[in-house]
Amino acid sequence: MGGPEYDCLTNPLGAVRISFEKALSSGYNPASSVGKDWGVVDLFRHYFSDESAISQIPVLDSSTIKWVQPKSLVRFRGMIQDMLGNEFYAGSYKDGVTWRTNKYSDVSQFPESSSSEMKVWERRLLYCVPVPGQNQWTESSSEELKNRFLNLTGQNREKRVRVDEEMTDSMESNTLEAGLNGSPYKKMKSGEATSSASGSQVTDIPPATSKDSLACLVKIYDSPESELKLNDVVEFLGVLTFDANTTMDMDSHDENSDDLSEAESVQMPSGKVPRLHCLIHRKLETQHFLRDSSLLVEPKSPQVFKEIRESLMKYLTGLLGNDHLAAQFLLLHLLSKVNGRVDNIAVGKLSLNLIHLNEESMSIFGTQLSNALKSLLPFTQSMPLTIEYLNTTSLGPKKDYRINRLMPGVLQIADGTHLILDETELQRGTLNSVGVENAQLLKNLVECQKVEYDFQYYKMEMATDVQMLIFSEGKSNIMPADLVLPFQPSQLNTLEVITPETTEAWRFYLATCKSLSHSIGQELQQVVENDLVEARQTDRSLGSQDLSRLLTLARMMSVSYGETTLSLEHWQMVLELERLRKERLK
Repeated sequence: MGGPEYDCLTNPLGAVRISFEKALSSGYNPASSVGKDWGVVDLFRHYFSDESAISQIPVLDSSTIKWVQPKSLVRFRGMIQDMLGNEFYAGSYKDGVTWRTNKYSDVSQFPESSSSEMKVWERRLLYCVPVPGQNQWTESSSEELKNRFLNLTGQNREKRVRVDEEMTDSMESNTLEAGLNGSPYKKMKSGEATSSASGSQVTDIPPATSKDSLACLVKIYDSPESELKLNDVVEFLGVLTFDANTTMDMDSHDENSDDLSEAESVQMPSGKVPRLHCLIHRKLETQHFLRDSSLLVEPKSPQVFKEIRESLMKYLTGLLGNDHLAAQFLLLHLLSKVNGRVDNIAVGKLSLNLIHLNEESMSIFGTQLSNALKSLLPFTQSMPLTIEYLNTTSLGPKKDYRINRLMPGVLQIADGTHLILDETELQRGTLNSVGVENAQLLKNLVECQKVEYDFQYYKMEMATDVQMLIFSEGKSNIMPADLVLPFQPSQLNTLEVITPETTEAWRFYLATCKSLSHSIGQELQQVVENDLVEARQTDRSLGSQDLSRLLTLARMMSVSYGETTLSLEHWQMVLELERLRKERLK
């Protein structure tokens, strides 16, 4: 597979056409397959089976869209912000005695005289945006991306063979989609469409995460609905259709206006929102955003993890004014993740509330720490908790049935996002109904790792996995964190210059340790149980959540050293950290 006859990189639709013709010669019947894959997915998976092959495909974003050509193979990394249901299209048709396909293309061309020889297939629509809070270091430079696109364009001119006339003749025409009511052929010719998920038509697209962000309408084929869900971070490889000459200003469009025709409203013109016909996709983990892939290939010994831990701890301690205890808990917090759920409890979460901070100390330590986390983690967000912010901001996503869209809220973020909440500027005041609702949303997020989505007629809680770091003068009343620690800096340090290699090693360390599995051996289980019983006898106020937190800390302590099994030394370190934390709270 993927031999010379397939030019998957520079002529993806040509590869689709050739594989379709080969499938026909092997007995594939478009009339009875209802759009079933004929081997295209396996072809592209084989061709792009490793990172080096995938890296050849240009990344699509707001800086590269001006260079990309229609029908190019690109990859788009983003978060699924809305699921728009399914659409029908003319998947295959008979041209004389020969079957043709329109799969992976917006173009639908078929002879008017043979409407009975046309088959309606189905595909899913996903509205995807750049991951909220994605930091710049995870992306290629605009110059690097530009050169990649220009090189690929040059290859296209030299290597590209004849492209199907039926794919090019009407490339600038509108999408032709099929409905089920009446004649599918007539509806497609007139540019109408229906969605099997809803009778409502999609009339407008809200802006993405920022003015410069590039949103994308991804069309999914041959993938079970359960495979992709809302808020997943996914890399899509597919054929792009986009007309940059008809680009419209997203911010200037009034969603109540009638400046779009009915057909254009449904189709979301490609000049406004580019469309990507997905050939293959994969869910992304933090490791996929690391620039130095060699770090992931080479096996690492516990000694290597220990050395990286020591250098990172030194850096964090310096950031926090030589507060070594705060740096220890911050590191464990950064390695936390939800690894299971029991009833309404998210096992593995570890929110941290640093107290005794004010506006002055936040301007120094808070700013330093926020900038440091942006350089170490792929997705970070900051939220100023003031009365005005809580009373005016939409934190939870809401469904707007008038335009049949899920309008994003600030808390519609990807798993693995780090969220800083600054409560030091919170003054006395009154929360209105929006503020009360937002405060409850935040409380539910920190306690249960769930965000409530408002679908007007009902509300639904969506599970998430967000690391939450809270800064406040006293213990936060809005967000009851798992760990509360008085912040005690002893001096203001001059931050040393960190080399790119060191920063990359720290990113690798955080991403890798966070994903390690963990267990407690049988020998140590009894020791842990005895210590927990003793702790409960010493302090009767300890509840099940306190004991569960100790086990979570033990897990984080082990993985911070690159270990997957808890040792007695690391368990005793956790008990000592907790003793010191409680001493400070007194």
